[in-house]
Amino acid sequence: MATVSYRKASRIYPGSQKPAVDSLELEIQDGEFLVLVGPSGCGKSTSLRMLAGLEDVDSGAIYIDDREVTNLPPKARDIAMVFQNYALYPHMTVYENMAFALKLRKTPKSEIDVRVKKAAQMLQLEDYLSRKPKALSGGQRQRVAMGRAIVREPQVFLMDEPLSNLDAKLRVQTRSQIAGLQKELGITTVYVTHDQIEAMTMGHRVAVMLDGVLQQVASPRELYDRPSNVFVAGFIGSPAMNIKKVQLTDAGAVFASLVLPLTREQVEAARAEGGDGQVIVGFRPEDCDLVGAGDGGMPVEVELVEDLGAEANVYGHAQINGGLERFVVKTDRRSMPDMGETVYVKPRVGQHHVFNAATEQRI
Repeated sequence: MATVSYRKASRIYPGSQKPAVDSLELEIQDGEFLVLVGPSGCGKSTSLRMLAGLEDVDSGAIYIDDREVTNLPPKARDIAMVFQNYALYPHMTVYENMAFALKLRKTPKSEIDVRVKKAAQMLQLEDYLSRKPKALSGGQRQRVAMGRAIVREPQVFLMDEPLSNLDAKLRVQTRSQIAGLQKELGITTVYVTHDQIEAMTMGHRVAVMLDGVLQQVASPRELYDRPSNVFVAGFIGSPAMNIKKVQLTDAGAVFASLVLPLTREQVEAARAEGGDGQVIVGFRPEDCDLVGAGDGGMPVEVELVEDLGAEANVYGHAQINGGLERFVVKTDRRSMPDMGETVYVKPRVGQHHVFNAATEQRI
């Protein structure tokens, strides 16, 4: 087990002016499960590969515990990596695949046997040790790749989108297996995914990246409840938060006929740093109510109703600032409207999020 430290670590690919990872400053605690998440091209996989030694670090440094590993080859870093494509040797059995790295280290056969069988038991692979990868399902191959990493007993696990090749049902099942294994083993784990639901359900903390820059690192609950900027607010949560730039008055944010009250401090902060006259307000689909026509709600014309059984997501649009703005509202199934109907949406005061229109930072 170990801590991991990125200290202003940057990676600039040859021929590019813009860093793929820009001065990443991140501390990962001993035994922590940290998830790197963000859209494609945000730098999350590059950050992981820098830690693994598969990408150069052009400036800054990376430490595992108190040892700088910035310029060490991968085999000297005491890490184990699980890839998206599993990278199993097709001519070897499951046992041989899991044992291969230990054989290269000249680990005694008796110890190899103990470690492989222990990992196989943890991963429910005991009946498959004599099979070759082609005789396994996708989920079983993924567990073999996990087992190969576990038997090495590394200081740090690195996982690069290991579930992306699995179907939706198996992905959910394997998610819980990986989280349970990490808790049992207590090994520091850095996990990369583009799936924010995966990130929120697995990580002790989640680091959100965009364009090579770390946007926020926090617990899943804090990311959801207090996103630090507009990007994080829109990226975390499904369906996504309703985020709109609207006119600002002394009374608050103006949504068509609805004025959402803001505190005096929020109004002042919204007018600072070039944000005078406008403010960005966000509210989650579950943090609003459908009210009667005369109860001060914002009129929204329904375009789609997503019936989820116990509840429904209602998608529609409203006229704001002379244009059509889309909204989604989560409602109880018993009050589910029909397509084409006009409903009146009222965000709950105190449940909304406010951002400066110029900086897009949280107020």
